Amino acid sequence: MSKNRLEAFSDGVLAIILTIMVLELKVPHGIELKNILPLWGIFLSYILSFIFIIIYWNNHHHLFHAVEKIDAKVMWANANLLFWLSLLPFVSGFMGENHFAPLPVLLYAIVTFMAGLAFTILTKSLIKIHGKDSILNKVSRESKKGEISLTLYFLSVCFAYFFPIISCAIFVGVATMWFIPSKKIENEVKK
Repeated sequence: MSKNRLEAFSDGVLAIILTIMVLELKVPHGIELKNILPLWGIFLSYILSFIFIIIYWNNHHHLFHAVEKIDAKVMWANANLLFWLSLLPFVSGFMGENHFAPLPVLLYAIVTFMAGLAFTILTKSLIKIHGKDSILNKVSRESKKGEISLTLYFLSVCFAYFFPIISCAIFVGVATMWFIPSKKIENEVKK
């Protein structure tokens, strides 16, 4: 199967997710600083989730740049990833609205962990189609960022309810780690 429709569909879903998130930002009633200050949690949560979605979009693009074909398993693995990412507007709004309270942070941590797991499953599904000698497998073996991210996301789930600030620091740390995408796939494709 061609990968183009899956990429276009995924881009559309991610664009809708970003649109839903920005629509949740409500304009304050008033023109003074005191009217904006209560929205700090929502705005910080939005920034974090926006960066999170863009990182996934960027890495999804690089992932599919390194492959030629897909199958039904890849389509389902991609749908799994999109499902978890589609929950971000809800958990992001819940976390921001409640100023990073333990339960909302826990739900956010679970969604980020599951999205990371879903991306790993998608990557492994693509490697299975393209084989052990594929560019994707080579780059995947060399990079440990995915494994480190999953471990950190799991730790964020563990800390979230009792130490939400640690979970939030983990979210920022993982986002920082992925902010600049690896050039390995691009370099391998050019060869």
